[in-house]
Amino acid sequence: MFIWFTSLNYPIQAMIATIFTWAITSLGSAVVFLFKNVKKSALDAMLGFAAGVMIAATFFSMLSPAIEMATSLNMIPWLVVSLGFLGGGILLFLGDKLFDFLTKKEDKKKSNENSSLKRSVMLIASITLHNIPDGLCFM
Repeated sequence: MFIWFTSLNYPIQAMIATIFTWAITSLGSAVVFLFKNVKKSALDAMLGFAAGVMIAATFFSMLSPAIEMATSLNMIPWLVVSLGFLGGGILLFLGDKLFDFLTKKEDKKKSNENSSLKRSVMLIASITLHNIPDGLCFM
């Protein structure tokens, strides 16, 4: 199956990989339909598992290669990785402050609308920020 997949054109490979990722994500998220109420301890366990998977994915797909590349370029690996990590956090912090500056809170109803919009904008910004290093890894 791997040989068949690698023999396909790159756009077809990308489409199949995207559909596969969508299907697995949908399957994982569909688990919520099996429960009417979720205990706090079970929710904590699921969130902890998801956080652990994301930390492992981050380390093995971005941090470990960055450490190896910094070492091969005779740079200080922990400094390079720390600066990149802090840079992403600072960008999100600045985006948060910029959003507050651009949308001054006037009344309570508008504040709730701005809060929802702010969460959406910050989610999009963080996903975009997350995808930039992913794209750079394949250059």
